[in-house]
Amino acid sequence: MNSDHTPSWTEQLLALQGRPIHALDRRRAALHLLDWLGCVLLGHTSHAGDAFTRWAAKAAVGPCWTVGGLHLNSEAAALVNGGLGNVDELDDLHRAAVVHPADTIMAAALAVAQREKTTPSALLDAIVRGYEVAIRVGLLSGTAHYQHWYSTATCGVFGAATASASLLQLDATQAMHALAQAGMQASGVWQCRMEPGLSKQLAAGRSAQSGVMAADLAAAGLTGPRFILEGEHGWLAATSGKPKAARAAAVLRPAPDAPWLIHEVSFKPWPACRHVHPAIACALQLHAQVGDVNEVTRVELSTYQTALDFADHAQPQTRQHARFSLQHAVAVGLLRGDFGLADTQPEALAHPVLTHLRALTHVSATSRWSRAYPAHFGAQLRVRLRNGKTLEARVSDALGDPEMPMSHERVVAKAQRVMLAAGYSKQSVMWLTKVCQDLPQSATLTPLNQALRRLQTV
Repeated sequence: MNSDHTPSWTEQLLALQGRPIHALDRRRAALHLLDWLGCVLLGHTSHAGDAFTRWAAKAAVGPCWTVGGLHLNSEAAALVNGGLGNVDELDDLHRAAVVHPADTIMAAALAVAQREKTTPSALLDAIVRGYEVAIRVGLLSGTAHYQHWYSTATCGVFGAATASASLLQLDATQAMHALAQAGMQASGVWQCRMEPGLSKQLAAGRSAQSGVMAADLAAAGLTGPRFILEGEHGWLAATSGKPKAARAAAVLRPAPDAPWLIHEVSFKPWPACRHVHPAIACALQLHAQVGDVNEVTRVELSTYQTALDFADHAQPQTRQHARFSLQHAVAVGLLRGDFGLADTQPEALAHPVLTHLRALTHVSATSRWSRAYPAHFGAQLRVRLRNGKTLEARVSDALGDPEMPMSHERVVAKAQRVMLAAGYSKQSVMWLTKVCQDLPQSATLTPLNQALRRLQTV
């Protein structure tokens, strides 16, 4: 039974926001911002980008940059930008929480920061705080929630509200009400991945928009339930069930000197569902050893059950299915020794060698990898050759995870490559890159606003 004297879980999460944020934390936030901007700019070239652009043409004009060169009010900008960062499956990820924080938090934070004309340090601090709350809500909700709910949206709205509240400088009580209103709007179910359509993009965009709205309403005096997370009829009870006491305590009461969780977030090197990345990593290890893929007679991939639930598509027919196909990922990795944006195009799906390799690939879930999930995303790949030889590779963590981090330079290069693929000029891309990397030392958001406003396509 909760009482007026018991700190609620949202209040405990917000109490963690008082920890100091250092230069290293702000540099990390700026790197995630750059990575997200690349994802959004590329996502704008998709069918989802076309749909959001048509919707945005009727939205209210405002001071907030929106991909495509529009300037809208904060809520509309958060919706549009928030809906496009995950289109090509290049968005960042916290594994254990199974949350892609940038998709919702960046869109909300950027919109509010531009509207309020805040400083770069305030924007970066808000991002750090938003990541912290979204991830911890994801850890509280657990994998049971992820079975049916799109946790990036459902947990991300709490992070978007936190970032917005930070930028609005809400007091503790107002911030608690912002999270309460976020919980009242947290939604998004996985039926969106079972059928064709673009609702996954709406869920992420709406989460960013709802985060902005939650903070604005709290600032205006709209109150909400303190125990929105753990209450008898609260969000956790409705969507997954409360975690055990020990688990909740570990999430809500970390060590006072615990680093910010943004440092645990993985970057994605390849444009595919993160559940596919361990398979890609294994295939890349074996690419040189295989040599001639025509000598392959059987491919066996073992991984964790959730990877099969999301990505067991033996013969993908669309770009989206290609991003969610373990078999296609293995085939491309064995053949090319890489996995890039071109590998999800129709030409790649119809490639006769890839079609043959996919047919040879057998996937299964094993207890070893399933037990390790979600703390680790692992896989093992066995390739049998015509001469009777069997090649083997395994990974417990994929490139971009904290155990195998991408260097700062590699993340920057990825963002630049993605922006160029989206059709932006090299001069625009290099300028935006520099501005983002300089944010921790910048006095105003003017350079960022100018770089975004003057993005030029070739």
